[in-house]
Amino acid sequence: MDRLLDIFRALGDPTRLRIFALLRRMELSVGELAQVLGQSQPRVSRHVRILADAGLTTRRREGSWVFLALAEDPRNEPLLAAIEQVSSDWGEEDAARLAQVRAERAQAAERYFEAHADDWDAIRSLYVPEQQVETAMAELLGGAPVGRLVDLGTGTGRMLEVFGGAATRALGVDRSPEMLRLARAKLSEAVPAAELRQGDLTALPLADAIADTVILHQVLHFVPQPGAALAEAGRLVADGGRMLIVDFAPHEREELRTRDAHQRLGFSDQQVAGWLQASGLALAAVKELEGGELTVKLWLAERPSLARKEAA
Repeated sequence: MDRLLDIFRALGDPTRLRIFALLRRMELSVGELAQVLGQSQPRVSRHVRILADAGLTTRRREGSWVFLALAEDPRNEPLLAAIEQVSSDWGEEDAARLAQVRAERAQAAERYFEAHADDWDAIRSLYVPEQQVETAMAELLGGAPVGRLVDLGTGTGRMLEVFGGAATRALGVDRSPEMLRLARAKLSEAVPAAELRQGDLTALPLADAIADTVILHQVLHFVPQPGAALAEAGRLVADGGRMLIVDFAPHEREELRTRDAHQRLGFSDQQVAGWLQASGLALAAVKELEGGELTVKLWLAERPSLARKEAA
């Protein structure tokens, strides 16, 4: 009863009701909410705190920014449904301002991509086209359901864009607040339900066994301790779930260490298989894509199903 009263008190204000409806559509920073609502950031922060105290929203800091999202609580679903039915009557102006926020995110992302295009193109020219890599990933994942997807080192969110539409839940994690802002710009239209969180690969802010599919696409070579990162990633894989790793085979391009901050110059099958085994996963398939000066490798791992083990 106390919680119910807290919820009704929290939503018994027009601004907080608008905030709740906006966060139904996408995660927003406090500054973006203030822009949509036409109110000051301190005032919006006060409203957000009341919603959070009632268990309706969550706040997550990324660098100097604070992002807001609806709390993951099934008890809130009836409220969401009810607000969704009536918000169209009074939320047209908010929707228009929200579209402007999305457009500004996209413009910021475009400026960033233009500034760094030469660097990215130089690396991409060393191996097969990304389209070929993504096709190979889809083939390895096969017809099995993606289920709950977690993309580690999500960067600009490309893997969520490719596979998130088939997922029951799509979550990306990256250490860089800048990259997460770029991902939000890209995904706000393509996969608006995607969640993004800041976190280190060796200490993920996620619970055990929350994913049916975990992807690490071209991220492991940036990690000083890849074995520890795979152990942490493996912790997320649920019973019967899968992990797909995409990275480079061992190579001699030493300049990538200094120019592009690569910590490791590729990985052997034996290295990856050993790390996977240590995290309770079994290497199920390996695919190699030759072309250019670097060879791309794909390693698919599985966590054996307890049901299958007991049946055997």
